[in-house]
Amino acid sequence: MTDAVAEPPALVSDDALLARFQAAKTRPPASQTLGFSMQRVDQARHEVEVAFEARREFTNPAGQVQGGFLCAMLDETMSVAGVVASNMTAFLPTLEMKTSFLRPALPGRLVGIGRVVKWGRSIAFLEGELYDDQGRLLAKATSTAMAQPFKSLKRSEA
Repeated sequence: MTDAVAEPPALVSDDALLARFQAAKTRPPASQTLGFSMQRVDQARHEVEVAFEARREFTNPAGQVQGGFLCAMLDETMSVAGVVASNMTAFLPTLEMKTSFLRPALPGRLVGIGRVVKWGRSIAFLEGELYDDQGRLLAKATSTAMAQPFKSLKRSEA
């Protein structure tokens, strides 16, 4: 449930935005590594559904997906929800994140649900869940992120 997300009406339909994500020719390397794909967009609810492919290379000695990969998936899920809520005008670097691991994750398809809980002037509060292919809740997270306009994405010359 969204407390306060003040933004202009959506510029495109949910289906058009979903198609835009799915047709993107370039994706960030981290998203590619995680096997990210957009599944559903609900701009009115400030919510997204995404999928990941948890590879065998992500597992620990017990054969379970290592928690750091699950955190990265949840971070990506929540961040994309924020990008959608901004009408595709901002990215949301995470300031802090809390994750609760509820059951082991195994390699395979994992589904993330991310949403914006509250959007202030520059800070957004986000939440996300990660499910296995049988719909069982694996992990939950909350995060605080700072909205940054996409135009401020400049590489420093070091």
